[in-house]
Amino acid sequence: MKAVITVIGKDSIGIIATVSAECAKYGVNIVDITQSVLKDYFAMIMLVEIENMNTTFASFQKELEKMGKEKSLDVRVMHEDIFNSMHRI
Repeated sequence: MKAVITVIGKDSIGIIATVSAECAKYGVNIVDITQSVLKDYFAMIMLVEIENMNTTFASFQKELEKMGKEKSLDVRVMHEDIFNSMHRI
């Protein structure tokens, strides 16, 4: 199973490291990552594997969103099935 994590906010040092550390903390493996800085804004999309996650998906979502708020970032975690359903014509 996979999930999609998006991160948007004002660019600052350590955003990728912070999000990656949170993923590692919960046993979530990063499969693919793309990021860009647009003027002063940071945007990132991560595809992660959640099979070996050591918490519930809801708890993982909550913790990443909480971490995002603390860092003034908009962090969203979406299960791959929901992401695919939203983008199906």
